[in-house]
Amino acid sequence: MQKASNWWKKEDYARKLPRLRMRRRIMQAVRQTFDDMGFDEVETPVLQTSPGLEPHLHAFSTDLYGPDLEKTGTAWLHTSPEFAMKKLLVAGVPKIYQIARVFRNAEDSSLHSPEFTMLEWYRAGADYREVMDDCVTLFRSVARAIECQALRYRDLTCDPFADWEMITLDQAFETYAGFALAPYLEDRTAFAARIREEEIRVAEDDSWKDLFFRVFLERIEPRLGIGRPTIIYNYPRSMAALSRICPDDPRYAERFELYVCGMELANAFGELTDPEEQLRRFEADMDLKERLYGKRYPIDPDFIDALRAGMPEASGSALGIDRFVMLLTGADHIEDVLWSPVRISL
Repeated sequence: MQKASNWWKKEDYARKLPRLRMRRRIMQAVRQTFDDMGFDEVETPVLQTSPGLEPHLHAFSTDLYGPDLEKTGTAWLHTSPEFAMKKLLVAGVPKIYQIARVFRNAEDSSLHSPEFTMLEWYRAGADYREVMDDCVTLFRSVARAIECQALRYRDLTCDPFADWEMITLDQAFETYAGFALAPYLEDRTAFAARIREEEIRVAEDDSWKDLFFRVFLERIEPRLGIGRPTIIYNYPRSMAALSRICPDDPRYAERFELYVCGMELANAFGELTDPEEQLRRFEADMDLKERLYGKRYPIDPDFIDALRAGMPEASGSALGIDRFVMLLTGADHIEDVLWSPVRISL
């Protein structure tokens, strides 16, 4: 028998109710912002052929049955509506957004819930810098709508109306970690040696990405978005499976992340449209997932066919709505802004 979670106790719930009512106003303001920019709000199915193929994300699955109750297949709860939304770009809808419930297993912390709300939007014919501008517009528009002067997380604050910090990942390493990343993009051994000089722990079996995240999470991420929002852009091509390669420097890809008060809010790409390259990257990611976790997820053949039919050049972003609400209301825990939290225990 499962243990009761008792999140519904009246005396406790009363303390979070003002934030939940503010959440409704925030959602209204988000929709109004995108409507004013000429986007179509879309809805795509939660059940998908493929849940999303990032190697370190873990999905929920369910069996599908026909009318005779014979199993007909397996469906996945999407970890992002990305694949379905990009099919809409192929279908000719040029500016779209969606506020979607998404599902990621093995995620439960003050900033994570296995079921959460994601805002995702795409612009056909747009450079990823236009999506950066969308982020600025969204934050300022919503803050004005609810009369919020500063975003807050614990003892940190951030002014969305200040000039945003826009830096490349290389610049972030030089500014916050004290050394450039570029010389170590292809050399794991030299990268490990340089990190040891910074007195950051290195394990013998660390991959290049493991080393990257040791530096990024310890020295860089906690210092991003303090006082003003930070957009950090142009990631190594190996860390951007769904994005275009930068035309002026093929070592990097058109990816950016948005940080506020040391918290990652959004992940965005200048979208990859080459079907064969996308298929190759998906297969490589699933090979990695199988090595790490002993499983792989199916690749959606309809998505690859859509790319082959001709997806327009596009850029898009995914933003965590629950974290956005946390920052706008000063909440410390994601459950403080969820009407009903996911609490399941044995």
